[in-house]
Order: sequence, then C-alpha cells, then structure tokens
Amino acid sequence: MLYPIAIEAGDEQHAYGVTVPDLPGCFSAGDTMEEAIANAKEAITGHIELLVEMGGDIPAVSSVGALAKDPEFAGYTWAVVDIDVTRLLGGSEKINVTLPKSLIDRIDRCVATHPEFKTRSGFLAQVALERIARTA
Repeated sequence: MLYPIAIEAGDEQHAYGVTVPDLPGCFSAGDTMEEAIANAKEAITGHIELLVEMGGDIPAVSSVGALAKDPEFAGYTWAVVDIDVTRLLGGSEKINVTLPKSLIDRIDRCVATHPEFKTRSGFLAQVALERIARTA
C-alpha cells in the first residue's frame, strides 16, 4: 500500500518531522529528507505490525490530494511510502479462487502496469484489505 506522509521542513537545527495521517499516532523524523522518508517507512511498518498483533484493522489509505487540502498540513511536503502490508499479516496460505477469465486478464493487465501490486495475489490482497477497511 502507498501511504502518504506529510513532511515538515527541517533546517540546520531541526530535523524533518514526518506525520502519517492515515495512522494516528505514527510519527517519525530524520536529519535529511531522505532519512525522514526512510525512517517513516520503518515507523509505518512497526505501527502496522503492532496493529495486527493487537487484532486491529489496518486503516484505509487516503489520497495525497485529499490530505493536502487539510489546513492542518498547510506548508508540508508530501511523499508516499510503499509498504507491503500482506507481508505483515502473517504467513501465507494458498487458496483456490474461481474468477471469470476476462476478470483474471484485467487483473493481470493492471498488475503489469502497476508495479506496486507485484503479483496477482498481491493485487487481490491489497484490494481486499482496502475494501475491508472501508466497510469496517
């Protein structure tokens, strides 16, 4: 999943601060922009691992466009961090799923043009997580 992060500018005396709006309580920082983004990835991963461990649901991901309109984040720089949440949900289990051939073809074309999904299974897992988050 691509998590939007809001980055507050740093300077020679202050670190770059990072807020993850979709994960309340998830914050990070870094001395450089690159370090702040890398540290945010670690913070998001740890936050999600803890949510899963405690039996919580992973919140839906918002669009950067929608978040950037929030006055709370005025002046922040935006980036997205790619987190493979399926890896954080526990071991994999193989299942047999029956889908129409044309739908499988459309899924495969989507995966081929969107590398964030990585595989057909990754696509199905991410779409399922997003749908569950919206209905929870």
